[in-house]
Amino acid sequence: MTDPNCWNCGKPSAESLFCKYCNTLQPPTPNYYEFMGLEKKLSLDPQELQKRFYELSRKVHPDRYYSGSTSQERLYALESSAILNDAYRVLKDPVARAEYILKEEGFDIGEQKSKDVPPELLEEVFELNMALEELREGNASTRPQIEEACRQFIAMRGRIDAEMRELFGEYDRTGDHSVLSMLRAVLNRRRYIRNLVEEVERELAR
Repeated sequence: MTDPNCWNCGKPSAESLFCKYCNTLQPPTPNYYEFMGLEKKLSLDPQELQKRFYELSRKVHPDRYYSGSTSQERLYALESSAILNDAYRVLKDPVARAEYILKEEGFDIGEQKSKDVPPELLEEVFELNMALEELREGNASTRPQIEEACRQFIAMRGRIDAEMRELFGEYDRTGDHSVLSMLRAVLNRRRYIRNLVEEVERELAR
């Protein structure tokens, strides 16, 4: 548990990155939302997030603490800078942001397994794999079929992204944990399609 008091002046200051009494940099929280002073929501304003990132970057950049600062502050500046960069990288990406919240809420977000193929895609995936195998064996006539399938899967990924955004809004409004279960299923489906598209694009690029 984080010490509720400032390490420098001893006054209660744990709720802020900087002590409100002596303005000393405090030990940074590893929680991305708390660190950036953001409400825990799935939908974030990209411009507001970027603005917050730049504001904090100026305040915690290690270069500010090389002269006239204690070794403790320099350490906290390095830790804060690392957390800030990681937080911004994750929170600016909707998929990474959703996975972060799912993980924080105790959901398993492990890599997609072959057994998790969405049932509604079994036939399309089977036909695509057959066409890919023929292409690998030198049958170039399957290329148009594969290209069309790739376009369809990319369009499907776009529809999944729209569904994901709807679930973002629903969770932010209600805080309903069951929405996260639905979101996890959507992300699994998206991950499978993403991997499939990447595989097809690699084959077509050969």
